[in-house]
Amino acid sequence: MTTLSPEILSTLEGQAIELPSWAFGNSGTRFRVFPTAGTPRDPFEKIADAAEVNRLTALAPTVALHIPWDLVDDYTALRRHAEDLGVKLGTVNSNTFQDEDYKFGALTHHDERIRRKAIDHHLECIDVMDATGSRDLKIWLAEGSNYPGQNDMRGRQDRLQDSLQQIYARLGDDQRLVLEYKFFEPSFYHTDVPDWGTSYAQVASLGDKAMVCLDTGHHAPGTNIEFIVMQLLRLGKLGSFDFNSRFYADDDLIVGAADPFQLFRILFEVVRGGGLNNPDVAFMLDQCHNIEDKIPGQIRSVLNVQEMTARALLVDREALAAAQQANDVLGANAVLMDAFYTDVRPALAEWRESRGLPSDPMAAFAASGYLPRIAAERVGGTQAGWGA
Repeated sequence: MTTLSPEILSTLEGQAIELPSWAFGNSGTRFRVFPTAGTPRDPFEKIADAAEVNRLTALAPTVALHIPWDLVDDYTALRRHAEDLGVKLGTVNSNTFQDEDYKFGALTHHDERIRRKAIDHHLECIDVMDATGSRDLKIWLAEGSNYPGQNDMRGRQDRLQDSLQQIYARLGDDQRLVLEYKFFEPSFYHTDVPDWGTSYAQVASLGDKAMVCLDTGHHAPGTNIEFIVMQLLRLGKLGSFDFNSRFYADDDLIVGAADPFQLFRILFEVVRGGGLNNPDVAFMLDQCHNIEDKIPGQIRSVLNVQEMTARALLVDREALAAAQQANDVLGANAVLMDAFYTDVRPALAEWRESRGLPSDPMAAFAASGYLPRIAAERVGGTQAGWGA
C-alpha cells in the first residue's frame, strides 16, 4: 500500500472545500426537475445536510448561499444554526438570471432602471455578507445576445464595468468580489463574460479585492484549464474554484466524473502555484444532483478532490524539474503519470480512521439512517429547488 508522508497528510488536513447550498435542493434539466424525498425545504435544512457531509469527511467546513434562493428573515439565526452544526456560512452568490426584468441583461442592460435594480440586488447581497460574516460575493452573469447585431457588445462591457465599480465600492475592508465566467449559455452568439481574459480585464480595473472565479465546467471542449489556473495564480487573480465536471457542455456533474486526469492536472498546478490551502484561493463545489441522491453525491465529490490532491502532492517535483531541464519529454511525463496512477485510497482510509473519521464516508452515510430519517421528517411544505 502507498504510504503518504506526514508532510502530505498535514497538508491534506488543512484542505477545505465549500459546499453549495443549492446542491441539496431539487434540480434538473430543461425538461424535468425530479423531486426527492427528504429534500430540504429551507436554508436551515440545507445547512443541516451540508453539515452531515462535513461530519463524515472533515472536508467541508463552510456552506455557500445563493440569494434569493436562501433568503431568511434572520441571518444571525442562520449563522448560529450553522455554527451549532459545526460549519460556517461562506460565499454569497447573486442571482440576476431568473427575474423577468433580466431577459435582455442585468448589470449590462441599457435600461438604467433595470441596471439599477441589478446593482441594488448585489448591494443587498453584501448586506447578507455583513450579517453572515461571509468574505466573498460571487457574480455569474447569464448575459449576452443570440444574434449578430442584437446588442452593442462594447457598450455592454462599459456598462458592466460601471456596475461592478458601484458594487465594488460597497465592499467592506475584508470582503471580495469574485467574477465568474462561462463561454456560452444561455446566450449563444456572445456572452458578456465568456472567458478568463474578460473576467481578468474587468476585475483588474476594480482593484485588489476583485478576483476571478474559475468554474471547471465553463470551458470549450479541449480547453487546457490547468494553463488558465497557472496563469491566474501567476497574476495573483485566482480567487476561487467552482469544481464540477461535464461531458459536453456545462453539466454540473460530480467533479472528476468525466476526466479524473484533468482534475489531477488542475490540482497539480494549484499545488505548484501555491494555491493549495491558500486563504486567497477558495475551493468550492458548484454541482446539482439531478438523479443521484444529493448528500452522498456531495460526499463523493469532496472525496474525489481530496484523492486527486493527494496524488498531485505525490509528484516528485525535483525529478520533474530535472527531466524538464534535460528536455526528457517522456521522463517528465512519466513523473506525472506515476503520481496519477498511484492508488491513494487505502492510505486515505487508514488516515481518516486515525482521525476518528469513518474510513469509508460513503458507506458510513449509507449505514447512518440519515436519509430515511429526513425523508420521514421533511413532509409538507415546499421543497427547495428551481425549475429550469
